[in-house]
Amino acid sequence: MAPAPIRIFGYAIISVEGIIADANGRMPVALIIDSDHSFFQASLARAQAVVHGRNSAEGGPTADQRHRVILTNTIDAVSCVSSSPRVLLWNPNGGSFAQVLESLPLEEGIIAIIGGTAVFDLFLTIGYDAFFLSRAVHAHVRGGRPVFSKIPGQSPQQILTDHGLFLRREQNLDDKVTLEEWTREQNPLSGFSSKPGS
Repeated sequence: MAPAPIRIFGYAIISVEGIIADANGRMPVALIIDSDHSFFQASLARAQAVVHGRNSAEGGPTADQRHRVILTNTIDAVSCVSSSPRVLLWNPNGGSFAQVLESLPLEEGIIAIIGGTAVFDLFLTIGYDAFFLSRAVHAHVRGGRPVFSKIPGQSPQQILTDHGLFLRREQNLDDKVTLEEWTREQNPLSGFSSKPGS
């Protein structure tokens, strides 16, 4: 895990099958739900940096104001992007997450992990402080990319449990989305709001 002042929060919305994207890495229309989008954007507004793969991005009016770490195998370790000073490229096969933290001008705050599958898997090992799992309870997406690579052999909830997280609370954002907050007992949070978008 990161040093104590830095907290690592994961954010994903999944279908009934645990899918986050179609086979081409695009978010299915069935997973684009206003209540979850509002929660996601409000959560990222509190983040100092976001981490994602090439196909994932959060958008929104403040996206360019955050530091961004993009996972790629096109570099050896960690590299700044001269044309975009807030963007850092990272190859986890050549550079450690500690090197990423040293390259970010952050001493404290939230680093938001927003996917895709390989990125979510990587941070299971590094260690999430919390994972906010939105479940689109009526959305069925088959043949796409799962939130974690061990799906469908294991449920997302079992995978989170196996990596030291437990379900702290659950709420309905509306009749389409249930939000689960998974966290570590010794590190109560929260970035969880009782009202979507607040």
